[in-house]
Amino acid sequence: MRVFNCDHCGHLVFFDSVQCLHCGNALAFLPDALVMAALVPAPQQGPGLWQRVGPDGGGALYRMCQNHTEHQACNFAVPAGDAQALCPSCRQTRSMPDVSEPAHMGRWMQIESAKRRLFYSLARLGLEPAPGRSGPVFDLLAEEPGGPPVLTGHHNGTITLNVAEADDDERARRRIALGEPYRTLIGHLRHESGHFYWDQLVRDGGWLDGFRQRFGDERQDYAAALEAHYAKGNDGGDWATNHVSAYAAAHPWEDWAETWAHYLHMIDLLETSASYATEVTVPGIYGAQHSRAVDPFGSPAPDFDSMLRHLVPLTLLLNSLTRSLGQLDAYPFALAEQALAKLRFVHDVVRAAGQRPAAPAAAAATLPQAPAPVAPSVIKKIAKK
Repeated sequence: MRVFNCDHCGHLVFFDSVQCLHCGNALAFLPDALVMAALVPAPQQGPGLWQRVGPDGGGALYRMCQNHTEHQACNFAVPAGDAQALCPSCRQTRSMPDVSEPAHMGRWMQIESAKRRLFYSLARLGLEPAPGRSGPVFDLLAEEPGGPPVLTGHHNGTITLNVAEADDDERARRRIALGEPYRTLIGHLRHESGHFYWDQLVRDGGWLDGFRQRFGDERQDYAAALEAHYAKGNDGGDWATNHVSAYAAAHPWEDWAETWAHYLHMIDLLETSASYATEVTVPGIYGAQHSRAVDPFGSPAPDFDSMLRHLVPLTLLLNSLTRSLGQLDAYPFALAEQALAKLRFVHDVVRAAGQRPAAPAAAAATLPQAPAPVAPSVIKKIAKK
């Protein structure tokens, strides 16, 4: 995620900021413009309205997302003329846990924060909202005593997430039990969004033949493939020579979703690096290798090889820093040639899709809003990155 500057005083601010600590102005992220903006109350213009004060704002009027005004759980704002009370990210949540329970409130807020980051990345790639199509729908569900388990998965455009994944201890327990090197909320959401966009971009977008050549035939029995995968264990087989993760070897659909998630990891790391103008020097006995930050959203857009050349030294630095703090590697991956070829395929699909004319983010399709949890009709999986 890039860093931003307050457009009133120029002070450094971040994607989750709600107030500039330098000038004191309220801040909100504007998904219609993909910028952080300084806002001041404008009650004379209407109840609940705020006005941009930066030099580029033109005095535009906005309303804070309803989840901000009611729960302090969102920092997105919508144009004053938008009929929706929720921002484009929050309105995608169809079902949520009972937030009158403090534990559920905290979990829901963490998930929505991760979901806003996913929204930003997809919007920057020109995929969110999908022009002429609806975006994914999210069911954020909690398990009830005596009720069925809630398993994370995707089915027909709906992404289900067990809100227990927001608890660090529960997520770590599942990561260890499943032999995973990496398990995060944003990783879950990126993975499941891969299933959603496989339907839209690969199956319905003319890339199916190329997908089968690179990832395999998705028509093989999915349930049987997952059963076989879990029977041999996540570390079974030679998955590392062809896949980004052990779970990716389970089925071509999961291979795509894991690779898609990894592509979003790469894009986010590179954008953050470019935001700080990072330069990395990797020492070596045959001379130092120098690498300069590559902005994946720069103009002209960098090619895949250029991004990859900076990603490798960047992740070496990242892991060295986290090890210095006694932490596990932040980037616990070593990508073989076939895995990189699949990442390149995802890159080509995304670039082709992002060249389509995109509708403004605030014009995303209206989604049903139902605060009461509902049971998912189909459960697909329990393990993913």
